Amino acid sequence: MVIDIIDLTDDAYADLTGVQLAMVNAAQVRKNAILAAAAEQKQELFLSLLARNAVRSSAYEAQADKIDVDAQAEIDVVKEDLLYQIAYDNSLTQGNESGVYRYPENPNYQLSYPQRFLAVREYYMNVTSDATARLQAYAMDTLARTYLGEYYQTLYELLASYC
Repeated sequence: MVIDIIDLTDDAYADLTGVQLAMVNAAQVRKNAILAAAAEQKQELFLSLLARNAVRSSAYEAQADKIDVDAQAEIDVVKEDLLYQIAYDNSLTQGNESGVYRYPENPNYQLSYPQRFLAVREYYMNVTSDATARLQAYAMDTLARTYLGEYYQTLYELLASYC
């Protein structure tokens, strides 16, 4: 999938966290859906005017332009929401008096449970490439049990599926 909802350099994309990348992907999917719906509306309009032998009239161009403007307005809302989410997430990941937020040294308890799940999963996926050792390390992690709550078992099953 081509990511064009926001313009970032390769270095800026590399600095995004897993949660932020998920936000960008979700926003891109929404943008693609908006564009697809606009294209479908324009196709329906064209076929409707074709059935009435009015395709060459200025009505098609005017309505198509309106559809494009409405779609762009929706995309702008999605983009602004994404930029706000990334800025808010950056403010949560900066750290506290104990230092930069990073699991397991200084976990961020302001994150939602799904975001905590992603942070812990990303940590364990980067610890080692050996799936069995990764699962054993996770099973011995007492912090993860309290930090993830009900998501602990879900991540355990995910890591076990790699073995």
